[in-house]
Amino acid sequence: MIKDNQVHLNRAHVIVDGLIIAGSYIASYPILMYLKADANVGYIKFHTYLMALYYVLPAYLFLYYMMQLYTSRRALKLWDEFVDIFEANVFGALGLSVVLFVFKQYDFPRWTVFIFFILNTFITTFAHGLLRKFLQFIRKKGYNIKHILLVGYSRAAEGYISRILDNPQWGYVIAGVLDDFVPIGTSYHGIEVIGNIDSLSNYLEDSKFDEITITLPLNDYDRLEELVAQCEKSGIHTKFIPDYSSLFPSNPFTEDVQGIPVINIRYVPLSNSMNRLAKRCVDIFGSLMGIILLSPLMFIIAFLIKVTDNGPILYKQERVGLNGKTFNMYKFRSMRVQTESEEKKGWTTKDDPRVTSIGKIIRKTSIDELPQLFNILIGQMSIVGPRPERPQFVEKFKEQIPRYMVKHQVRPGLTGWAQINGYRGDTSIRKRIDYDLYYIENWSMMFDIKIIIGTIRYGIVNKNAY
Repeated sequence: MIKDNQVHLNRAHVIVDGLIIAGSYIASYPILMYLKADANVGYIKFHTYLMALYYVLPAYLFLYYMMQLYTSRRALKLWDEFVDIFEANVFGALGLSVVLFVFKQYDFPRWTVFIFFILNTFITTFAHGLLRKFLQFIRKKGYNIKHILLVGYSRAAEGYISRILDNPQWGYVIAGVLDDFVPIGTSYHGIEVIGNIDSLSNYLEDSKFDEITITLPLNDYDRLEELVAQCEKSGIHTKFIPDYSSLFPSNPFTEDVQGIPVINIRYVPLSNSMNRLAKRCVDIFGSLMGIILLSPLMFIIAFLIKVTDNGPILYKQERVGLNGKTFNMYKFRSMRVQTESEEKKGWTTKDDPRVTSIGKIIRKTSIDELPQLFNILIGQMSIVGPRPERPQFVEKFKEQIPRYMVKHQVRPGLTGWAQINGYRGDTSIRKRIDYDLYYIENWSMMFDIKIIIGTIRYGIVNKNAY
């Protein structure tokens, strides 16, 4: 069974990570000695430095455990795993620095903490990447496969099937679907209905499955308790995918009312005043730093726009922001001066004749968005958030796309979760809204940092910008 393999894999995983942590820590001291010839002056001896490893090693493994690095991560990208490793090492480095300060260990070489942070983060990520490649290889050979049986045919079942088939590297194989309302033999992307729900007990006795996933349609939930009890009795790992996910947030906020769980249909973390304040402080600091550091580039772009095309340097456009209020969003002008009717034509398309020569470059590289740092500074926008839309499109989309207006419960952003996942420019609005809602419902400061890092990695060049 796959669960036995997972236990052995996790143990090996912990051992390898432990060796990397120890190796990175040990190597940090001689690296510092090599980089700074006089570094050993006033520092503790190497054998004393090694004594701290008795505390560092278990502390870091505990951090990795808390970041859930030892749970199944089949459906997670390596980049997301790198972010988790990075966060764990940030907390580890900060914690080690605080301990050294509190216990007044002034002769402990502080630079080794930084070197250890760099080594450990990247070697661990590299090792986890190799493990992923190894697992993908053996899954292609038919090993380390997780066999799944779905119970109930619904929208949730179709969505789950589509995601698994789109990601064969996860190593999931769906054997089939049991349902009472859809005829046996009905197929969805090659996955067939192989029996009715009453035959579940027969399939459970075969013990061929690693996981049972209950995907009942909403009108069949009266059977849920019975099916869960039946699956639990068999000892097979059981999951439940609700068919009302379109109504609920991806990470629902649950309150306990004297033992009764109450699920909030919509929970927005940024409705909390302290969260809003923290995010606003980061926006003010980040936009100021951005304006100062990027001012030479902005002056160059302004000069090129002025000498290559007659007209203003900046372009302002009305957009809808927080609480549905409109504001003027600023960009470097990348298109020729237009009449109001021309401007309302819609999104730019490939080889759009309205785009200037310098405009093609600054749009492709997203440099045209830099003046929005001033929108952020004065509080109309945020560094991270859903991209703002023009009023005429808001009126259109709110009637066509469910939950579209939820995006206006937070400040619009210079970059966002949808943008780093490829939904920029002339792409699916529905998909963009799905990503925006996920961000709104799952906001955290670390999520913002993840998006900013992702923007640097993915978002500089926009293939959908014309």
